[in-house]
Amino acid sequence: MGTALLLSSPAALPLLNANWPHWHPTVRQTAENLRRDLRQNLAQSANQPPNPPDAPLPTEAFAPFAMAVDREMRRRLDRFLTGLERYRHHPYQRDIDDAPTVWCEGATRLLEVGQTGKPVLFVPSLVNRGYILDLSWRKSLLRWLAGLGGDAAGGGGIRPFLLEWGYPGAVERGYSLSDVVAGRLIRALEATCARAGGPVTLVGYCMGGLLALGAALRRPDLVSGYVALATPWDFHADDAAVAQRTAALINPFDPVMRMLGELPVDAVQTLFATLDPLLAYKKFSRFAAMDMASDEADDFVALEDWLNDGVTLPSAIARECLTGWYGENTTGRGEWRVADAPVQPQALRCRSLVIVPARDRIVPPASAAALGTALPGATVWQPSLGHIGMVVSGGAKAKVWAPLREWLLEGN
Repeated sequence: MGTALLLSSPAALPLLNANWPHWHPTVRQTAENLRRDLRQNLAQSANQPPNPPDAPLPTEAFAPFAMAVDREMRRRLDRFLTGLERYRHHPYQRDIDDAPTVWCEGATRLLEVGQTGKPVLFVPSLVNRGYILDLSWRKSLLRWLAGLGGDAAGGGGIRPFLLEWGYPGAVERGYSLSDVVAGRLIRALEATCARAGGPVTLVGYCMGGLLALGAALRRPDLVSGYVALATPWDFHADDAAVAQRTAALINPFDPVMRMLGELPVDAVQTLFATLDPLLAYKKFSRFAAMDMASDEADDFVALEDWLNDGVTLPSAIARECLTGWYGENTTGRGEWRVADAPVQPQALRCRSLVIVPARDRIVPPASAAALGTALPGATVWQPSLGHIGMVVSGGAKAKVWAPLREWLLEGN
């Protein structure tokens, strides 16, 4: 999409010079201003009155501008492709190993990051690897909470457990969300509590917050607190039409899902790309300007490697998420059910915290804030960060990590 946008610039030039009448409202004024400036510049250089507003500019006057547009297009395209190539050849590799596995079932593993402190089970999304919360030596929320890692100052006191869902195998490809929540997640929660010696706080990130909520409602005896990090709830709160268009994107992949039993990673990435089709162009253009030997470049590569390490989604779960959550807004309407039991936030009795990143472009803040409204007595924070930035950005420690640690330690 980024490349197509750049290469479309020369194609649009004749339309500009022909006073094209069908510019999109968001660019119409810009096009009119540009034509006006070109007419005025030509008139000044020729010491003549400007051409009429609806008259095309002479070729000799328009040609230098067309050449300038072409040069700028090539410069931007070169910067984008340079950034992409430098990423592909960057030497950084993830500089920490996964924490020890203390329980597993099928493709799913339970990792224990710390040995002492208040036990907390982190539940990530099904479509991304959970190590975004344990990304690198310098960018690990979990190790900081445990007082470990390369920048542990101020952390500690928490004993984090991380659920890594893994890549669906033959068994998981037949799973529904009920199988995930009422089955595997509950068993992982039981294993965590057995190892910790009592109830734990559940922290769900993005889609993981919905899964964790379903588990907390089914087994309240095992849960002492609940935290939702950028978790959608009312999928139609921001723009119902956009959510329904997202749901419709599953239709072209239906034959593939029937054949494979899952929604492939490339299809999942395509769905995310629709949220910002120019994101790759923008971020790799920025990367091209970085010092490749800097911590900043290492952090970029660490995050990009995680983004490209996606996980397939079992077909039944993909349909339930896209058709049910996005298309029909079953969560926001109170109609989402796990193992025939409704998932109703109003029924949660433990202390709860909802963190709504104000600059989230993946989960609209209005969608996540709706969960804070539905949970009785929930504390709601709205840090000025993005969906991923809330756990790995430079401002994450001050705005999310430290306050989250204090909230977790306050609980009984």
